[in-house]
Amino acid sequence: MNLILTLIGPDKPGLVDALAAAIAQRHGNWTESRMIHLEGQFAGLLRVDLPEEEVSDLEAALSELQTGGLHIHMVRASDGKQATRHTGSIHLLGQDRPGIIHEISRILALHQVNVEELESACSSAPMSGEILFEANLRVTFPSEAATADVRLALEKLAADMMVDITFKD
Repeated sequence: MNLILTLIGPDKPGLVDALAAAIAQRHGNWTESRMIHLEGQFAGLLRVDLPEEEVSDLEAALSELQTGGLHIHMVRASDGKQATRHTGSIHLLGQDRPGIIHEISRILALHQVNVEELESACSSAPMSGEILFEANLRVTFPSEAATADVRLALEKLAADMMVDITFKD
């Protein structure tokens, strides 16, 4: 059985090990994850394959780990069967300002494009020291025909916001 776990709470050494041990002790397999430390907090998302008869025992073990502000949520994964969709990637780089992600996500939502993965960060520009915003998105389109419309909309947005947007399908 595939399970999806989300966790967030104060970061501390040994947190990942405690989670991995709880899964391994129940014959589970940690198959996929994304985890990050942000401003003293630890956030994670992971997929676990676990024998059905071990699920309730894992729930009890996870409940014991939820001390000191750690929150863990577990759900059963969907069957994974989805309609075939066309994938692509978007890279954005430009001067930071509020609303950049909202502008991109609005265009994507209007075209029924699903954001599957989003990674972003701010950094100082090498010469000027101004704050740059960079984002990488992995997306899926409802059809190959939609990619041209999305590309045009993103190119217009890039010109309006004065940012560089690279679109790959």
